[in-house]
Amino acid sequence: MDFEYSPQVQAWRRRLEDFIERYVLPYNAAWHLSVSQGVFPPPFMEDLKALAKSEGLWNLFLPSLHDDEPGVRLSNVEYAPLAEIMGRLPWASEVFNCSAPDTGNMELLHLFATPEQNQRWLRPLLDGEVRSAFAMSEPDVASSDPTNLQTHVRHQDNELVLNGRKWFVTGAAHPNCKLLIVMCRSGDEDVGKHARHSMVLVPIDTPGVTLVRNIAIMQHHSPEGHCEIVFSNVRVPATNLLGQEGAGFAMAQARLGPGRIHHCMRTIGQCELALSMMCDRTLERHVFGKYLSDFANVQEWIAESRLEIDQARLLVLRAAWRLDQGKLAQARVDVSAIKVVAARLQTRVVNRAMQVFGAMGLSPDTPLAYFWTWGRAMQLLDGPDEVHLRTMARHELDLARQCRGATAAYFTLPEQLLAEPHIR
Repeated sequence: MDFEYSPQVQAWRRRLEDFIERYVLPYNAAWHLSVSQGVFPPPFMEDLKALAKSEGLWNLFLPSLHDDEPGVRLSNVEYAPLAEIMGRLPWASEVFNCSAPDTGNMELLHLFATPEQNQRWLRPLLDGEVRSAFAMSEPDVASSDPTNLQTHVRHQDNELVLNGRKWFVTGAAHPNCKLLIVMCRSGDEDVGKHARHSMVLVPIDTPGVTLVRNIAIMQHHSPEGHCEIVFSNVRVPATNLLGQEGAGFAMAQARLGPGRIHHCMRTIGQCELALSMMCDRTLERHVFGKYLSDFANVQEWIAESRLEIDQARLLVLRAAWRLDQGKLAQARVDVSAIKVVAARLQTRVVNRAMQVFGAMGLSPDTPLAYFWTWGRAMQLLDGPDEVHLRTMARHELDLARQCRGATAAYFTLPEQLLAEPHIR
């Protein structure tokens, strides 16, 4: 079993790290200043994107690209360590056209769009000319159970008519966001509950689409937005149905697997940065007659962080490998596992780093407070932890039912007692 990245992946990592160090990191302060002044995206973003595209560091995430589509055909296992590098600087992904939710939306379009839909939406997304958003969660129902979703679409003549309210729609406030992929209730109540929803392509400037607000996440406003959107008699052509009617849930599952791997590896990159910052701080901070690095509890924080980061990374890479191998049933369980593990990891590791930094760790002078906020948010967003733990528990119990009684031989009670009903 070889745990080393392949020579190809190592070469990609070096190229990406060098590009970020040379061209992206020097703009970090300018990016934050621009956003604080309400200028978004910053004026230099298009130049950085053009440079990344010319260097071949573009659309790194989609393994099924066609020959005429721009990008690199990396598998999930190959892309995962690159997502980790990008994650250290949260705005860097856009430079390489690898931002969420665009990555998942491009994957959806690649899998299910008609040629006309591809031409209108997928190609501009692949070229980085537009951005997109995915509208699923709703404020009036428990969206942790997606069968609750109420936004409705109906056919009228040759049009689809949408009505409903969505929120926490990531990316919808980006000035270049032109497309919403909206999950809607569409099916007959007589069909199964997982066959009642469809996805509809809705241009964001369609009459009846109202962006109500950009919702702060724990007091932090993302410039790209986590938006509340109202759909009031929104009309689009019937040809804007994505995939088959009633297939929305199956399509969403196809989108979520790789997307969660990307997110979890970005999280691991942020945790690696937090650990590096924590170590640097302990080596330079002097208190009560010695450096912070000399205190046993601080050393334990560092060691625990290293253990947890490495464990999480191995779990994510296994999930990525299973997706690449087509082991979808097991990969589904793994994807639930890494969603829980990554969010918990981020809050734990970053919390330790914030404690080492003291008051500075609470301020915007470091990225730690932002990292912690996002880790806490992800215990709810994209499915709360409890839903993913339920998926894992059901899987374990199904395995136990299949081989029920196999553990009996490990008991040390006499055979005549094991035969009693109350023992079984």
